[in-house]
Amino acid sequence: MAEKIYATGKRKTSIAKVWLKAGSGKMSINGQSLDEWLGGHDMIKKRVMQPLQITKQTEGVDIIATTLGGGYSSQADALRHGISKALTHFDDSFRALLKPEGLLTRDSRVVERKKYGRRKARRSPQFSKR
Repeated sequence: MAEKIYATGKRKTSIAKVWLKAGSGKMSINGQSLDEWLGGHDMIKKRVMQPLQITKQTEGVDIIATTLGGGYSSQADALRHGISKALTHFDDSFRALLKPEGLLTRDSRVVERKKYGRRKARRSPQFSKR
């Protein structure tokens, strides 16, 4: 399969654009390798690699991705979501493996907006009796 498969992953305000094709296991995120992009955050690297390890495709596909918005943890989760979606387009049988792990569901939690008269979204100003 020489064609590239495209998928978009999202989490909070982060977006990951993922292109996946059959290959040798190379991964490029924003023009960097996974180790350069995430540095010493080993647990976050494991989260990004989770869909590839579940489907046993760590050495079977090449991934080129761009991420934008949010922080590195949110971008990593968006990347994981995008890789999972791309893998289901790559091979329909992977859906049965990824769906029970919750990797195809977009995490819809976002920051609640600040309200007027409050310090944050729900935190009230300190009450003074006198």
